[in-house]
Amino acid sequence: MDLPDALAAEGAVTCVVGAGGKKSTLYALAERLERAVVTATVRIPPFEEQVADLRVTESPLEAVRSAERWPIGVVPAQERPDRYLGYETDALDAFVNSLSPSLEGGDETAGVSVVVKADGARTRWFKAPKETEPQLPATADVVVPVASAKIVGESLTDEHVHRPERVAAVTGLEPGDPISAADVATVLTSDDGGFKGVPDGATVIPLVNMVDTPALEETAREVAAEIHDRRAVPRVVLTRLIDDDPVVDVVRG
Repeated sequence: MDLPDALAAEGAVTCVVGAGGKKSTLYALAERLERAVVTATVRIPPFEEQVADLRVTESPLEAVRSAERWPIGVVPAQERPDRYLGYETDALDAFVNSLSPSLEGGDETAGVSVVVKADGARTRWFKAPKETEPQLPATADVVVPVASAKIVGESLTDEHVHRPERVAAVTGLEPGDPISAADVATVLTSDDGGFKGVPDGATVIPLVNMVDTPALEETAREVAAEIHDRRAVPRVVLTRLIDDDPVVDVVRG
């Protein structure tokens, strides 16, 4: 199964949250979707090299309608050289709602897929969201909470965990405790973790990334089994996003 099919992203609004491959998931999806828009509701580092065109605009619909190359990135402003701002969720909802074919004879925006960075993690492998995260638009069709398989066995410290105190609150771990596959699954399936703020009707598809070795694949499968024990999700996607074919496997309950 290819990545867009695994994440049901074709023609959808797909929001990626968590840590350990969030931006990589966005860009891998955008590369494989026929007509993708890459955007964010939070700050995002420069990503000109990951898209064919990047527009800084308060009018993303106009940018998409005039797009000649895909994927296209849209952001509302550049805060500083190493960071763009994201759209407010209501502005992104208005943009998404305007993408429906409306012009007689068709619309330049028909068949567009939107992929959204909806929280931050500062390149860590694991996280649980703070009070104001994630920033999910109401129009989200799919929410993809991400974690790295490499976090299993690591200690609960800020070396590899973004906001370890939030992970501790969700899992009951103490600072410095080793993180288990069950702990990762607990965060990814919690209403204070991967399911936080998910709009009614949206599908949640957890993703375990950095499945780089047979041992990490075994770990990722353990995480997937623990996820299915805790919550009804259609599947858990195991990835090695650095590969040309990034889907290692799709684990169903």
